[in-house]
Amino acid sequence: MPDRGSFQINEDLIYLNHAAVAPWPRVTRDAVHAFAEQNASRGAADYPVWTEVERRVRQRLARLINAPSPDDIALLKSTSEGLSIIAHGLPWSQGDNVVTFAQEFPSNRIIWESLARLGVETRLIDLAGGESALLAACDRRTRLVSTSSVQYTSGFRIDLERIGDFCRPRGILLCVDAIQSLGALRFDVAACQADFVVADGHKWMLGPEGVALFYARPVVREHLRLNQFGWHMVENLGEFDATEWSPASSARRFECGSPNMLGIHALDASLGLIEAEGMEGIERAVLDNTSHLMDLVRGCARLHLQSDPARPRRSGIVTFRIAGTTPQSAWRELMNRGVICAPRGGGVRFSPHYHTPTAELGRAVEIASTLR
Repeated sequence: MPDRGSFQINEDLIYLNHAAVAPWPRVTRDAVHAFAEQNASRGAADYPVWTEVERRVRQRLARLINAPSPDDIALLKSTSEGLSIIAHGLPWSQGDNVVTFAQEFPSNRIIWESLARLGVETRLIDLAGGESALLAACDRRTRLVSTSSVQYTSGFRIDLERIGDFCRPRGILLCVDAIQSLGALRFDVAACQADFVVADGHKWMLGPEGVALFYARPVVREHLRLNQFGWHMVENLGEFDATEWSPASSARRFECGSPNMLGIHALDASLGLIEAEGMEGIERAVLDNTSHLMDLVRGCARLHLQSDPARPRRSGIVTFRIAGTTPQSAWRELMNRGVICAPRGGGVRFSPHYHTPTAELGRAVEIASTLR
């Protein structure tokens, strides 16, 4: 049974917007408060302890995606920064191409399109064709396939293992934007054979904005050209008087400057709660909630489900249209009535987490069904 007492969301709100920005758990709030108090009273006197928290976050993130080692994890500012490190670190040749879905979040399109000046083509494939269409668009000049694990508008869950089985033997790199699944659904980087995994912590991982996971497979990360440099990315960290330096052999080579220690303490607390709950149970509760939501939506004549109801495609996101309204007007009215959600993909997007009470889902759908 999910520990819903770990959260203190206002009773007048029905929070269904974890696919955007999640409310922090109590332990995360308390960790931020404690860090602020410590910093205010002691400054950096306890910095060695802070670095232990930083080390623990890498360990937690490595376990979350089943990475071989915490050394494979970098802590960046955002998903977009991670994607940019990949896009502008790989050695491209004119005529190369990247294949991705046309319905990806803008960052997972704009970043690849920025390579056009190098003669790299970005092929945008309609999500309606699924993985078959994505893979059919690959050819001998395809260097990389980039996809979200879960599509942000509809919650469509991608078969990553199928894509990985196609890409790896062909020497095509696989980049996964996992921001809409990590913390909600189990993820196995070895099983899907991803070369890169990126995800900010402020959605399903229940953490703050400004701290993101960046995974690069060791054999691949060595070939990424570095475009950011500073004291924190060198092998001999802390040897400030050294005149010779080399990039860290670990993924820390992608962290050019001072870490976001406040954000790291917050994310550590959130990940600790997720570990205590267990990803198997969290995933089961998330999918139970979205299955219940889909049943409620399909049971209301005025609501039209846009998310794919097939079980392998379900995630933490349910998107639907409301007859007689526009997505923007419906969203504004739902927000005014305390249902926190988002307008996405031509409909209204609900995204409950594992701790969202089932009764709140029914109330939210009832409110949506009365909108005019």
